[in-house]
Amino acid sequence: MSDGGELRRPFVTSTLPQPKERDPATFYGRVVVLLVLASIIIVSVIAISIGKYFDGQQEYLPPQERTVGSREILVSQQLPPSGLVLIALAAIAVIAIVAISFEVTAALMSISPRRRLLSELRGQDLMTAEPGRRVRVTVLVPAHNEEYSLPTTLAALAKQTRPPDRVIVVADNCTDRTVEIAHEMGHEAFESVNNVHKKGGALNQVLAAILPVAGPQDVILVMDADTSLGPRYLEVATQRMEADPELAAVGGVFFGEEGHGVIGQFQRNEYTRYSLQIKSRRGRVFVLTGTATVFRASALIDVAAARGVFIPGEPGLVYDTAALTEDNELTIALKSLGATMVSPPECYVVTELMPAWRNLWIQRQRWQRGALENLAAYGMTRATIRYWGQQLGIGYGTIALNASMLLFLITIISLDRWIWFPFWIIIGGIFWLERVITSWKGGWRARLLAALLLPELCYDIFLQAVFVSCLWDISLGRQATWGHVQHPAAKT
Repeated sequence: MSDGGELRRPFVTSTLPQPKERDPATFYGRVVVLLVLASIIIVSVIAISIGKYFDGQQEYLPPQERTVGSREILVSQQLPPSGLVLIALAAIAVIAIVAISFEVTAALMSISPRRRLLSELRGQDLMTAEPGRRVRVTVLVPAHNEEYSLPTTLAALAKQTRPPDRVIVVADNCTDRTVEIAHEMGHEAFESVNNVHKKGGALNQVLAAILPVAGPQDVILVMDADTSLGPRYLEVATQRMEADPELAAVGGVFFGEEGHGVIGQFQRNEYTRYSLQIKSRRGRVFVLTGTATVFRASALIDVAAARGVFIPGEPGLVYDTAALTEDNELTIALKSLGATMVSPPECYVVTELMPAWRNLWIQRQRWQRGALENLAAYGMTRATIRYWGQQLGIGYGTIALNASMLLFLITIISLDRWIWFPFWIIIGGIFWLERVITSWKGGWRARLLAALLLPELCYDIFLQAVFVSCLWDISLGRQATWGHVQHPAAKT
């Protein structure tokens, strides 16, 4: 890959894609919805049946008066049936075994005949990286009217302990000063041509220009224009890739920017907990985040070659423009081809948060619906089995949380006097402690919000409402929408 010079524009037709009479994506999307709902119903029926089986099998213990300070309270020593407790423990053990099997499956995904075949087709000798040799980093920053955020993003790039070799701002249908800012800060700007496919379409155009001249030591960082890299991001990512020629991608661990009041803190707590999950898995990746991920050029070439053959999408394109969540889809694509990937904790980024509930609703609808539609496109495979399990967990969690909250509300309304159950206080205390501990690194505001508990439960219900809305919209064949946060003015 050349270190500079003008990018050659790929030929792009100006004809808009014509709608098909029968869209198979709609059909398969509805199949996914039915499978998810059927799985949730089956699990719920089993849970209800177990509850009914144990109902009435235990002698009722009336609550007793207890004195706490100057107050008299009712305390019940009633415990769940021992058989029910054993079933619950067995269910936890089964879930743990399934989780371990997912990890084993993920480890075995790197052993793929598709990967070997693609390496041979692209010329393995020409595109195999040499261990220990310095890689060459090209940064792609897709941007749609990002004059507000872009200066901060590019300034953070300039502070990297391992600076990039080339930075290209991919300006997609911009009507503001995005292109001018890129030039003013000493970087290239690539303007998309007749692009109607959002971020993925713009990236496909620039990748069509740079991948044909890429060499074995070329890596490409794709990052959002509203994201700032941690200072050692590129240093650590390139070290990993230089040490391991088989490593296809290094993803980022993302955290939320400061500000935006309570809604911002909800999102920061959520991202903090996600980072702990990645750390506990020793960097094994759920999703190669679109906020910032370094890809080996040869891996992207393999994806483009496999489109329409091994994986969904148009042959020759890196990004599937039919996917709402291009990062999740590209992760599944790479995993389907046996690629290895990691997200080290040092590779952290700080990204933009949604400032209002409407913005957050639109963003999460796109994320959630994109995940469901990706499952529809790929089906049930070794690469997607974890994602299927995740959707089942979200669905069952939606029923369980809302049912428990409803039961709690009915109990409050129906009781003349509150009864304390020590057993359930201990269980609830463990849950409360987990929420506080997992948000601890977010600072005192994060801990306070977690300690209050009820606000975060309401936030979880909000996200579950997004999930239900996505199932409904897919069932009706409704089109998804994109959201873009409008900033009042550019930073100066």
